[in-house]
Amino acid sequence: MEKLIPWFKLKSVPGIGNHLFKRLIDNFKSPAKVFEASRDEMLQVKGFTPRLVSLIKGHKTPDIIKRELDFLSHSSYKIITMNDNDYPFLLLQIPDPPPFLYVFGSLENRINNIALVGSRKATSYGIITAKKLGMELASRSITVVSGMAKGIDTAAHIGAIEAKGRTVAVLGSGLNRIYPAENKKLFTIISENGAVISEFPLTAEPEPRNFPIRNRIISGLCLGTVVVEAASRSGSLITARLAAEQNREVFAVPGSINSFASAGSHGLIKQGARLIENVEDIFEELQVLIDTLPDKTENRTKSPYNVPADKIPDMSHDEKKVLKSLGPYPLHIDHLLRKLSMEPGELSGILLKLEIKGMVKQTPGNFFSIDDKFSFLSEGIH
Repeated sequence: MEKLIPWFKLKSVPGIGNHLFKRLIDNFKSPAKVFEASRDEMLQVKGFTPRLVSLIKGHKTPDIIKRELDFLSHSSYKIITMNDNDYPFLLLQIPDPPPFLYVFGSLENRINNIALVGSRKATSYGIITAKKLGMELASRSITVVSGMAKGIDTAAHIGAIEAKGRTVAVLGSGLNRIYPAENKKLFTIISENGAVISEFPLTAEPEPRNFPIRNRIISGLCLGTVVVEAASRSGSLITARLAAEQNREVFAVPGSINSFASAGSHGLIKQGARLIENVEDIFEELQVLIDTLPDKTENRTKSPYNVPADKIPDMSHDEKKVLKSLGPYPLHIDHLLRKLSMEPGELSGILLKLEIKGMVKQTPGNFFSIDDKFSFLSEGIH
């Protein structure tokens, strides 16, 4: 547990949110090295001011952190940091991933994840549909991700469990504050068939503001998000919006035009979400990604294609820098510009050279990804 103290300590520094935390890890590789860095080195990091650097330098480890870690050491829970191999690969691709996750169960670093979300006040139609989709997805080795809320979420988890598949629940509270309370038994069953996870401290209450925050994790873990049933002001629409912002697919199940419970789902379809009637519609959209994305479960830097060293094209320093920022899931060029702090013309030229070398693929809409054959290089270039 000692090695986790710098993670918790850095997270507790006032002004260090998830965006800045990730930026620090990108620059210094670990929280321990952040605290060892000089003021000048910290000031080189984008967004850092002398005041923020002083806050980091003068920050003491709060006693509550030691108590939290002591409890964890005597519990069935564990912590996975963004530097661990078990940390979900897709979640690392969002702009503000949690620095670490509290985990109850087994969180496999899989890519084949689909989120099923919807209304807490679901109709019988919504419950039946969510359970059926959960069962069909899980039976095809897809991990079903949801929020363990009443209604659609619960039905999705139960469907996956009944199919003897994997499911992951993301809480808007701490693991010691199960919400809703009636899902206490489900909480344990999910942990035995996947994992229950949270970014919130163990005793964090299920405050309303926590749920939009946790929704980015639900969508961030997944290739796509399915809204099964949602009213016009449903929290599930936040998850759908976040999925779109993360460049993930958004699906919606249609309902009756006379049902207010499906008004939000119909609104998503009008805005361009893929209408789905069965699991085949999801696979039709995502099968290429599901089949070709390398599985990160065993080793993040291992090549699934075993490309011989003499077949890897020579690259300049800037080309390596760009390639290292890419992954198998497409990123928009605007995201790359922010991430790399390059001029648009410079980045476009480098991406073109990498395309010519067959190392980068461009997809419609100015999205770029590393070619499957070279995906192992994205985290192994120095």
